Amino acid sequence: MNKPLSAQEALIYVMVMASAVDRTMNDREMTRIGELIHALPVFKGFDDEKLIDVSRDCARLLAGTEGLDIVLETVRDTLPPRLYDTAYALAVEVASADLSVKAEELRLLSLLRDRLDLGKLTCAAIERSAIARYRKG
Repeated sequence: MNKPLSAQEALIYVMVMASAVDRTMNDREMTRIGELIHALPVFKGFDDEKLIDVSRDCARLLAGTEGLDIVLETVRDTLPPRLYDTAYALAVEVASADLSVKAEELRLLSLLRDRLDLGKLTCAAIERSAIARYRKG
């Protein structure tokens, strides 16, 4: 039996899912995941050595039957509700990292919003914030 995920690992699952949903995990997205893990307080104390294993575990789940649903349920069941908006913000960050958000990524954001029962205004604020951060001069 697998050990339960930590909240940090569940947040990494969200980022991996956001990167992989369009069937490509590009360098910009992977770099952004690493930057977020190193910069954000929610990842304080996370062992960087575990990142590859956690990412692979998530990718294996995603590749299976109903993988996306399983990962979404796992994330929802693992995270405390106070981190739901953090999870959504991380997904937006990764989806925005390559400066274009594809239809598959938009669909994932919609599924994540619904699964975590996040309000539309909260999500709109998070999305608008990403637009402002990634806007070219």
